[in-house]
Amino acid sequence: MGKVGSFGAGPVLLAAAVTLAGPARAEEIALDTIDVASPSPIAAAPSGGGAGAGVPGTFPVGVLPVVTTTFSPVTVVTREDIVRQQPRTLGDALFDRPGLSATTYAPGAASRPIIRGLDTSRVRIQENGIGVHDVSDLGEDHAVPINPLIANRIEVIRGPASLRYGSQAIGGVVSAENNRIPTLVPPNGIAGQVTTGYSSVDNGRNAAATVDAAGQSVAFHADAFKTAADSYSTPLGIQRNSANDSQGGAVGMSYLFDRGFVGLSFSHYDALYQIPGGEAAQSRTRLDPTQDKLQAKGEYRPVDGPIEAVRFWLGGSTYKHNEIGIGGDGIDGIQATFKSREAEGRLEIQHVPVLTSLGTLTGALGLQADRRLIGTSGEAGGLLAPTDSRSNAVYLFEELRLERGLRLQAAGRIEGARSTGTATLFPGDYLPVEGEDPLAYGRRRRFAPKSASFGVLQDLPDGFVASLTGQYVERAPSAFELYSRGTHDATETFEIGDPNLKKERARTIEASIRRAVGPFRLDATGYYTRYTGFIYKRLTGQRCGDDFASCGSDDELAQVVYSQQNATFAGAEIGSQLDLLPIGNGFAGIEAQYDFVRATFDDGTYVPRIPPHRVGGGVFLRAEGWYAHVNLLHAFAHTETAPYETRTPGYDNLRAEVSYTKAFDPAVVGWSEVTLGVQGTNLLNDVIRNSASFKKDEIVLPGRNVRVFLTARF
Repeated sequence: MGKVGSFGAGPVLLAAAVTLAGPARAEEIALDTIDVASPSPIAAAPSGGGAGAGVPGTFPVGVLPVVTTTFSPVTVVTREDIVRQQPRTLGDALFDRPGLSATTYAPGAASRPIIRGLDTSRVRIQENGIGVHDVSDLGEDHAVPINPLIANRIEVIRGPASLRYGSQAIGGVVSAENNRIPTLVPPNGIAGQVTTGYSSVDNGRNAAATVDAAGQSVAFHADAFKTAADSYSTPLGIQRNSANDSQGGAVGMSYLFDRGFVGLSFSHYDALYQIPGGEAAQSRTRLDPTQDKLQAKGEYRPVDGPIEAVRFWLGGSTYKHNEIGIGGDGIDGIQATFKSREAEGRLEIQHVPVLTSLGTLTGALGLQADRRLIGTSGEAGGLLAPTDSRSNAVYLFEELRLERGLRLQAAGRIEGARSTGTATLFPGDYLPVEGEDPLAYGRRRRFAPKSASFGVLQDLPDGFVASLTGQYVERAPSAFELYSRGTHDATETFEIGDPNLKKERARTIEASIRRAVGPFRLDATGYYTRYTGFIYKRLTGQRCGDDFASCGSDDELAQVVYSQQNATFAGAEIGSQLDLLPIGNGFAGIEAQYDFVRATFDDGTYVPRIPPHRVGGGVFLRAEGWYAHVNLLHAFAHTETAPYETRTPGYDNLRAEVSYTKAFDPAVVGWSEVTLGVQGTNLLNDVIRNSASFKKDEIVLPGRNVRVFLTARF
């Protein structure tokens, strides 16, 4: 990959946009403030007086959402983007965003988000502040039991804000926010949304509905979704064994009062999806995850005293999936079972603002506890024996607001983590010794990760905001990194953990400049991270069968060993938009994006499965209810490969959309707004392979696709 080609195009497009922007014009669009929920525990009082008052602001369709009030870079996928894109997984929703990608192990079903080249145990996925409580971090073939169709927005938080959620969020946090625990009162006492769509590439059918209603002091919520798709088409033909379907829903209720609220929700999720590619397709491998989850949260704001607000989050769930397929005996049935039970709680106490000689000091103290039990049977029992993981933590955020738009933030966290499981001692070369089986024994590891961060946020002229942050984060190894010991047929790997792994340490510095107002909008960040003891899956080059004794003499599964090595990650992510020509009540304009991450070990080799450099741009029109855009995203060939990893060719993804939104009088027709549109992706029908996927050589992403969507709100 040529360095000039991969590093030069993004800055050129960005510079062109800055040049064309010129001075701010009189016709500037007025954007709602994006009130993100996840980055900081320091939150302002709800607008309109009591908790539950007010209505969440909508964001103009097609406008780049830029958050300028946070110290950490935040990517927001708005509700309008969700109903137009209609992603079935969080990975699908984030795959093309600057700095983000996904595993795409089973497109449309199992695709976990990747943040700056980091995934699984370094990326926390949560819903309304509570972890997703699944086993998607144990294997790329495991789905995340969240359907984005019922989300109000998706937030991706990087940097120091991860200290709020724990060392397992060292890479970042993906947060799905919805109203399952109601905190907002609809303006007319009841509100809802129905959305549906159809995609041509896989005969995909999507439908989702949400309803919110409230009386004087009680609010209710209900939602339901259903998706189904056949095996999808690619430029090389049908991707066998890639069909999927899912369904689920939730009910919730909150009691609202003058100084706060308390609420509870119950949700259910179940799915059945196939694993494409290689041996998994031949054996018709499929997974059937189910989850039941109970969540509660609340807030109380005292009238006086040193405490401004007290907030809590509680959640517990049971999760299970079977891995079904044709086994070695030729019989189609359950080959492995994974079960997880998890409970999590968090309490945050925010003190009243303190006036100092330097400025106003605000802050919050948090406590967090989590316990996770993983049980396995069948072939999964050979991969990972039952484990018990626990953690307790305390964290503190403090912000100091100085004069002239300068703000400082400092945060710290210390936690105690304990992981109990079955350790296995393998030979140093990971090849069997005749007549000897690896020794297995019970073991408990304890860790005390400590983290700290500091940030500076400065308002600049013309609506620009600059930030500089630094952080030090320690991460305890996860149970599967410590105790894995055998075959995982769905991923076609023989995984070997290391019970002696040490804490992973990361030192990061990042700088960003953002602008959310006016005709030119910008969100640009550069970062550098130095890891000590980076934990990763290392391909040894050996192949194994169903047990360790077959390693080196069989060729069914790739042997993977969890290893540690010092590493350096550096990269940048840029998104920009420029309104050029006023048309009616809107604008026509151009947009551009660029991102890259370069990850190397100290020995000069590359970290495996890193997303490619990407650059893109296009034109858009939004006016009089119409929205249209054409955008081309180019991914460069990924040649910075790890040992035993193949190169990935580049691709071009041409995307286009036309949609129309019309407002109605709900008193007459019952609907307040209806959106109808058509969207195309991969219109060039290019062969797209994901360099961050374990199965990129076997799985091609979907080919040319046309999606029709309809959304009605009341």
